[in-house]
Amino acid sequence: MELADLLLAACIMLGAMLYTSVGHGGASAYLALMALFGVSAATMRPTALVLNILVAGFASFRYVRAGMFRWRTLWPFLAGALPFAFIGGGIQLPGEFYKPVVGAVLWLSAARLLWPGEIRALRAPDDPPVHWGVLSGAGIGLLAGLTGTGGGIFLSPLILFLGWSSPRVASGVAATFILCVSIAGLAGNIAVVQSLPSSLPLFAASAMAGALIGTTLGIRLNTTLILKTLGLVLVIAGFKLMGFF
Repeated sequence: MELADLLLAACIMLGAMLYTSVGHGGASAYLALMALFGVSAATMRPTALVLNILVAGFASFRYVRAGMFRWRTLWPFLAGALPFAFIGGGIQLPGEFYKPVVGAVLWLSAARLLWPGEIRALRAPDDPPVHWGVLSGAGIGLLAGLTGTGGGIFLSPLILFLGWSSPRVASGVAATFILCVSIAGLAGNIAVVQSLPSSLPLFAASAMAGALIGTTLGIRLNTTLILKTLGLVLVIAGFKLMGFF
């Protein structure tokens, strides 16, 4: 086992801990970390998706069991996202066109979460209209499939800003969404699993350890801390997509 693999595994654990505290799988963090450690592009995408599936599956179980989940909030987005995540998973596109735009969107979302003042999600949430949920889910699913992520980084701010979920329920909704979309994205290009690294068991164990800590924190955090933590996650993901690391 090389030292670089051990260091990457430690970083993956920290990334999983931070991301799962707000119901995310951490794929954008894993992609950024693997890029920093010089992992090949062909290996990065399937590795991030496999880690995302493991971590989001565990996070979903914990958040649903803790009562931090609402099916009515999830299913319209999932109905639109799954087929398009499958399609996006089979497409290889250069990231220089859409990644800067998505990164800017994430920064704007982060600024709103970190800025003082009331957010609609802190009031009594409304159920998302089905048609808007399906349409926005389709867009998120396609983007998730293209980038090798689970899409939670886009879903969470959307349902919070529009008042379609409370912060605590949003964690469970995002985790379950990420699990399903990551599976669909990987299924869209299942051949990429041939590029999985030999160190995957180490990375998976590290991610699961981080997820155990992160979900414990997420269940116990108050809503303000959840929003601030999510804002920090969006800032980090935005830097990654803008190409700063």
